[in-house]
Amino acid sequence: MDVRRRSTNKPPRPNLYNTHRRSIKSVDDQHLPSSSTPPTKPSDALPLPLYLTNAVFFTLFFSVAYFLLHRWREKIRTSIPLHVVTFSEIVAIVCLIASFIYLLGFFGIDFVQSLIIPRSIDIDDEEDEQQILQQQNSSLSSSLPPLSPPIVPIVIKPTMSSEQDEEIINSVVSGTTPSYSLESKLGDCKRAAAIRRKALQRVTGRSLTGLPLEDFDYESILGQCCEMPVGYVQIPVGIVGPLLLDGIEYSVPMATTEGCLVASTNRGCKAIHMSGGAISVLFRDAMTRAPVVKFASIKRAADLMFYLEDPDNFDTLSVIFNRSSRFGRLQSIKCAISGRSLHIRFSCSTGDAMGMNMVSKGVQNVLDFLQSDFPDMDVISISGNYCSDKKAAAVNWIEGRGKSVVCEAIIKEEVVRKVLKTTVPALVELNVHKNLVGSAIAGALGGFNAHASNIVSAIFIATGQDPAQNIESSHCITMMEAVNDGKDLHVSVTMPSIEVGTVGGGTQLASQSACLNLLGVKGANQESPGSNSRLLATIVAGSVLAGELSLMSALAAGQLVRSHMKYNRSSKDMSKVV
Repeated sequence: MDVRRRSTNKPPRPNLYNTHRRSIKSVDDQHLPSSSTPPTKPSDALPLPLYLTNAVFFTLFFSVAYFLLHRWREKIRTSIPLHVVTFSEIVAIVCLIASFIYLLGFFGIDFVQSLIIPRSIDIDDEEDEQQILQQQNSSLSSSLPPLSPPIVPIVIKPTMSSEQDEEIINSVVSGTTPSYSLESKLGDCKRAAAIRRKALQRVTGRSLTGLPLEDFDYESILGQCCEMPVGYVQIPVGIVGPLLLDGIEYSVPMATTEGCLVASTNRGCKAIHMSGGAISVLFRDAMTRAPVVKFASIKRAADLMFYLEDPDNFDTLSVIFNRSSRFGRLQSIKCAISGRSLHIRFSCSTGDAMGMNMVSKGVQNVLDFLQSDFPDMDVISISGNYCSDKKAAAVNWIEGRGKSVVCEAIIKEEVVRKVLKTTVPALVELNVHKNLVGSAIAGALGGFNAHASNIVSAIFIATGQDPAQNIESSHCITMMEAVNDGKDLHVSVTMPSIEVGTVGGGTQLASQSACLNLLGVKGANQESPGSNSRLLATIVAGSVLAGELSLMSALAAGQLVRSHMKYNRSSKDMSKVV
């Protein structure tokens, strides 16, 4: 007889955890073959005690991680590619992966079990156990809540109420909480954008209705594309093509709000395709950055200029520069002196990235190196506008920046007449008077074209490029000549400063990434680094060629106003309205 049960009328407390475990086991036993072998834990299969095994893999993980980081640091210093690995590094990588998988799956098993399994509580007698078992089975079958709260604590993720959002909005409006810190404080980028949007409407007293907020991945722009978002702008994307360029057809995406632009460029693509396609040549690929430094005298500034432009010093400087990246490779250094100041223009290849950050890091390495031999050098700025970035500058027009491309096509006389609705002599004459003479009279800088920036901007926005770099990227001279005894038209565009990339920046966003994928240039080319960005530059030039050809034809035929009235303007007679 149980003495404990005699001494009190209160029944012993049942172990609900073990009871629930038994009830689940009884259901599972209906589907599993019977076996007399008791169940085992994952730790039972280990040759050593669990804590010793964890310690071994813990030590192995950090040891090989330190070894690999040390080896990669040495490779960067000696300009050895990181993908060239030795046998010891291969073994270290395998050990790192194995130890990581073990620690991810097994680390802390005993610790977790000690929290969720109360091992000190037992069922007092079989009658109580049977009674609790029946209660649990009936509870499970009827989908009712358990008779008493479970022993294992359930963690419920707190939900943010509208009252909490209201408090945050008020703190942003009052200036207590900075708007830019919402993402870091809340840990939810979309919620931060919604709160910032409401706060902005209260502060300005103006509505943002019509500016979309939903259906956008705000996590993807955090820290790389846009700060303090309150929504996003919708720009329609049209497709022109197929553009037959270098024997391959491309469907080119263009994001624009200008009517006729896509249709006009598409007509140019048709004319090029019917004439056998266009040919492109990329003859230069170099991104630039030009810091400005200052000395106490012009002699010291000239000494540094002579040192930098000395061919004997270039190899040393290139090794210092190239440490910043696997793909950044110094190509040339040019200097321009102005009194005690020296502007230094570095040019380097940048792989598939547009490369502004890459070249800036390399330049900083060189400046730090020069400081030892020229301690009196005062670095005024990492960029002194001799680069020149996002500005119309003759240095980019003459020496190029980014990708320099020339593209040509020979349009047959029949195509000019039937598709473009004009004649070869009319196009040649118009090009001379408009693109060459007219631009020269206007004092144009790189603007010897009809509307190259239209096409460049539309493709830049669609593919995630920096729209501000449309300024120098649209530098273009359009040439038209009569060939084949004056019957056919030779048309070409020369663009020395197309600044594009297929990795980094806006190219990582979902919409822009899809447009790059459509062109077959998404991401970095692993087999031939830099080839994707170079191909994108040639596609831009080929599209500009099509746009120039169509617009010039519309001007020569007097179709420009009619087409814009049809596709881009209202058809109402405003005199009758007045």
